[in-house]
Amino acid sequence: MLQHTSEPSFRQSVDMMFTRAVALMDLSPGLEEKIRVCNSTYTVRFGVKLRGRIHTFTGYRSVHSEHMEPVKGGIRYAMSVNQDEVEALAALMTYKCALVEAPFGGSKGGLCIDPKEWEEDELERITRRFAYELIKRDLIHPSQNVPAPDMGTGEREMAWIADQFARMHTSELNARACVTGKPLTAHGIAGRVEATGRGVQYALQEFFRHPEDMKKAGLTGSLDGKRVIVQGLGNVGYHAAKFLEEEDGCRITGVIERDGAIFDPAGLPVERVRQHMIEQGGVRGFPGAKYIAEGARLLEEECDILIPAAFEAAINLTNAERIQAPLIIEAANGPVTAGADEILRRKGCVIIPDMYANAGGVTVSYFEWVKNLSHIRFGRMQRRQEESRHRMLIDELERLTGQTVSTTFSEKFLKGADELALVRSGLEDTMRGAYQSIAEVWRARPEVTDLRTAAYLVSIGRVAAAYKSLGL
Repeated sequence: MLQHTSEPSFRQSVDMMFTRAVALMDLSPGLEEKIRVCNSTYTVRFGVKLRGRIHTFTGYRSVHSEHMEPVKGGIRYAMSVNQDEVEALAALMTYKCALVEAPFGGSKGGLCIDPKEWEEDELERITRRFAYELIKRDLIHPSQNVPAPDMGTGEREMAWIADQFARMHTSELNARACVTGKPLTAHGIAGRVEATGRGVQYALQEFFRHPEDMKKAGLTGSLDGKRVIVQGLGNVGYHAAKFLEEEDGCRITGVIERDGAIFDPAGLPVERVRQHMIEQGGVRGFPGAKYIAEGARLLEEECDILIPAAFEAAINLTNAERIQAPLIIEAANGPVTAGADEILRRKGCVIIPDMYANAGGVTVSYFEWVKNLSHIRFGRMQRRQEESRHRMLIDELERLTGQTVSTTFSEKFLKGADELALVRSGLEDTMRGAYQSIAEVWRARPEVTDLRTAAYLVSIGRVAAAYKSLGL
């Protein structure tokens, strides 16, 4: 991870941004401190017998704020996991949930492990033991604390955790709601895998609906033809790039990965790049594109939109001055350090902050949680009734006019909303509404010069209002 030694840590950066926002608010010192601090962090060290000996693992589950319950936040598997990072991410989850009006407090979990070092059956045993340690303390529970996937985890791990909870709570009717991000076959929801990347797309679409906001970034027109560089073609970066290319006409001119970067000013075919990565283990050797061994250098290439979707501190004091993108959207958590943020803002770069930009995951996690509690798939009750009503309308229109409605229109109009369509609709509505609440503050208050501060003001204001309603 690139980070200049004189820069604050990720946790310090979150604290600094919080402080910058509350300086513009009228909060009592007591309430300000209550919102700032992390409520609790549980550290667990457990042993699992693997490969003929006992291996001890260290894990964390941090609860930042319980102004609403359950609390929500992913579990990441990485060697870099530590208490400070987990607590900072838990704080971000509090603000993120408040911003998109998901009724959760903020939490986060982590296990200090390199998942690539272990076989699948070994990872399952490790995951189940970690889950056991958290479940028996109600740190995983449908009404208390609901994890989700994060870096190094996915649907598979969430299915193991859900099954472990069900084994330990055999009479719990809502057991499957103890975790989100599960596979569809294990009570998950359509659209959860693509959710964060889809949210990035919706965030950009909404930004480009407001000419006055685009003007601040020196951009005009629509997303069509805009040059985009993506750092990290994992789940989030891949889906964001794919949707922007296929549905909005963006040119994905650069992709940065672990083994280097590829560049093509005419635009890279995202799906083919992804397949090449799966087959070859990286982007090196992708036909027709320029290969750059030192991938991070591509962050500094000229483009219209830069999407850091990989890791924290990718843009820092060492490279911020050379970043040319007029618009950065933070698909990862904390990809721009506090020091770099200041430099970029001074240069006139507009940053769509992580707290908002990657909130698609928690939004669709909320939908999955609601689905699990209601025990019914979205669209199951109304889809065919919608199709029936639409068919009546087309039949009557054709009878009155004597004309036949085109097949293309008829197929689109007649199709009732299935679960995926409803999830996408709910996510788009959430991302549009959240952006408007941030942009309103950004435009109305001269002292608020960036979207990040505006986002903190909106979210902290909502958390403060929740605490006040509890009598604090």
